[in-house]
Amino acid sequence: MSFWQRLSQPIIGLAPMDGVTDSVFRDMIAIHGNPDVTFTEFTNVRDIYSGRECTLDSLRFSERERPVIAQLYGKDPDLFYHAAQVVCELGFDGLDINMGCPSKNVATSGSGAGLIRTPDVALHIMKSAHQGLRDWAEGQALSEGGAPSSLIKKISSMNHSRLGRSQESARRLIPLSVKTRIGYDSDIIDEWSECLIQGKPEVISIHGRTLKQMYRGQSNWESIARAAVRLQEKGIFVLGNGDVGTLNEAVQRLLTTSVNGVLIGRAALGNPWIFQGIPAIRQRMASRERTHIPEPVIATEERFHIMIQHARMFETVNGRGKFPRMRKHLGWYCSGFPHAAAMRAQMVHTSCTQDVEDIVNAYLTSPQTTPQDSPSLFAVR
Repeated sequence: MSFWQRLSQPIIGLAPMDGVTDSVFRDMIAIHGNPDVTFTEFTNVRDIYSGRECTLDSLRFSERERPVIAQLYGKDPDLFYHAAQVVCELGFDGLDINMGCPSKNVATSGSGAGLIRTPDVALHIMKSAHQGLRDWAEGQALSEGGAPSSLIKKISSMNHSRLGRSQESARRLIPLSVKTRIGYDSDIIDEWSECLIQGKPEVISIHGRTLKQMYRGQSNWESIARAAVRLQEKGIFVLGNGDVGTLNEAVQRLLTTSVNGVLIGRAALGNPWIFQGIPAIRQRMASRERTHIPEPVIATEERFHIMIQHARMFETVNGRGKFPRMRKHLGWYCSGFPHAAAMRAQMVHTSCTQDVEDIVNAYLTSPQTTPQDSPSLFAVR
């Protein structure tokens, strides 16, 4: 029995988001929200096996995140075989194959959502990934598969850093899952589902848009619901994704479909505490009463504390040189309180955690003014 079978339902997880769900963001989500399951941002299988120093950074995780799943993308089945074993060696709880990324560079290369147009390749990839997972669980060492020594050393270093000691990961068979969309340029979820069933993933997460739609329009939950019925007949769990902006929207999706759970993505940006509402969702589903679930709310100063904590963790892990990547997160935190736009305008210029602290302190010590005041009101003084 895999961890998926042991999770309480409905399952409420953090959706993978490229350039967003890095190790620090996921750790903040684990600390302040604690979703049922977490996915990494996707990593290219070709990069994983190169052995270069920085290529595994996207696969760092903390023990707090468990169960945590590594999401991979690519189009070469052989590389998926090897990358699956790296995921196992790193100690992940599951492996997810991205078959839904709509990025032009990814999809046109035949990866991500591009695999919807090449079902034979998609099936070959799932077969190779399954074999890699099985071979590792049965004792095959990375060196036997030709992994470069630099990669093996990097994995050992990452495991030691996470655990505080050297420890070989327990040999266990981890589950394979897939994240996809309802189609490439049109809704073909019925045919696509039949294809995916042959690959025998344990879970399929479905975003209710086609690649052509990107993130425009409405997510088609009717198509997700239709696919869920067929997939669940084959013993495959289904998670729905797309336009789940609040706890009450999550409940509505769950009540009107037979999905086993939902993934929350953009609604968690600057809002890691949204997952504190999971018990309320389960209670609402159990009662079937038409009651409104109050969204988790925190005090403004607590929001600032979490924002600074996030910035400090990011700087510690990634260094000051990469701090500009943190700015988007700071902007997302600046919402829902007086003069949030003014503070947000300041955050886009920060270069370190101290800048963030200075802006927050300036805000807290400034006389409260009208929302029409200039953003420069909260400049560092």
